[in-house]
Amino acid sequence: MREFLDVVTVDTALERIKKVFTHTDIEWVPLSESHNRTLADSISSPELLPAFTRSTVDGYAIRAQDSFGSSESLPAFLTLTGEVIMGRSTEFSLSSGECAWIPTGGMLPGNSDAVVMVEYTEKLDEKTVLIYRPVGPGDNTMLKGEDISLGQELFPAGHRLRPQDIGLMASLGITGVAVLRPIKVGIISTGDEIVPIEKSPLIGQVRDVNTYALAAAVEACGAIAKTYPIVKDDFVLLKQAMEESLQENEMVLISGGSSVGIADMTLTVLLDFPDSELIFHGVAVKPGKPAMAVREGEKLVIGLPGHPVSALMMFYTLCSPVLNPYPLRQSTAKLSLNVASQAGRDDYIPVAFMPDKEYVEPLLGKSGLMSILARADGYIHIPYEKQGIKSGESVKVTFFHS
Repeated sequence: MREFLDVVTVDTALERIKKVFTHTDIEWVPLSESHNRTLADSISSPELLPAFTRSTVDGYAIRAQDSFGSSESLPAFLTLTGEVIMGRSTEFSLSSGECAWIPTGGMLPGNSDAVVMVEYTEKLDEKTVLIYRPVGPGDNTMLKGEDISLGQELFPAGHRLRPQDIGLMASLGITGVAVLRPIKVGIISTGDEIVPIEKSPLIGQVRDVNTYALAAAVEACGAIAKTYPIVKDDFVLLKQAMEESLQENEMVLISGGSSVGIADMTLTVLLDFPDSELIFHGVAVKPGKPAMAVREGEKLVIGLPGHPVSALMMFYTLCSPVLNPYPLRQSTAKLSLNVASQAGRDDYIPVAFMPDKEYVEPLLGKSGLMSILARADGYIHIPYEKQGIKSGESVKVTFFHS
């Protein structure tokens, strides 16, 4: 049985992957197709929002000083001189002692600086309005440019666009954006013991978790996942599956055949392709030591462990930074328990935020327990030079998704 060929640190593994696989193509998409896409460049506002000072209530536009001292028993008497029409520019101005009816969203007349809610007014006749409550300058209005200023950065490069982001850009007349072109990723689960999820596994068999979990993780990175049927531990079948997936994708994730033994066959298959190169086989990390990477021309194959927890943790460690070059969201918290670690390897520990959000609980258990990741909000990294983290120590939590 051959030992791991080239055990490297996580940083070295990532550095080698990025050196041979640099897919950061950019494409322009219309705003209507930009949801959940990753921005290639920052977005700045091309105009002010709002573009004019407008009312936030139905009522009367006035000069605030004309309402000072007004009350229920001693209202201010103002002359009604006009009406603001929605969707039109307001061309008239107010003089001292004048007011104008204005609907929510209407443009304030010149010289007016506040709006009195209709509930605190009374229309005495066609030309007279009583004001029963004073307002200050700016009350019940949104000033021109108060929401967004000209040139203000809206979103940084690497931001994943949400529905509310698209709405904001639509309000500013942004019709399209530059985004990262999604990488096509093939996903293959291997192993004689793996069966489809719709089947009841016999003794010694397990359902195919990795195809579904990895596909979801790939899509969450903004990439495109293409899944393939389960492949048994057979050279010919694995070679055929790899040929098909390499033709159709830029990256292939293969799980289940990366530990020693079966790994020899997997490596033999991968290195049997022309212009192939072993990037590494073995990473000084827990979980996920038996990971590998092979360059196939301009394409990349990453071999992940068969254990679902290990496979997913290695995905977040090695694959996510390649599929989406912008860092995952992070937060700082305190550790609720002591966590031991072996010096000389990087440890990645799933954690869950406690109710107070100040502490995180390390979720410790055997490597195959899927319930651990299902409970986790993210993970912490214990560097290879450390021998654990003490309870109460501040840690950086990386969330599984941005």
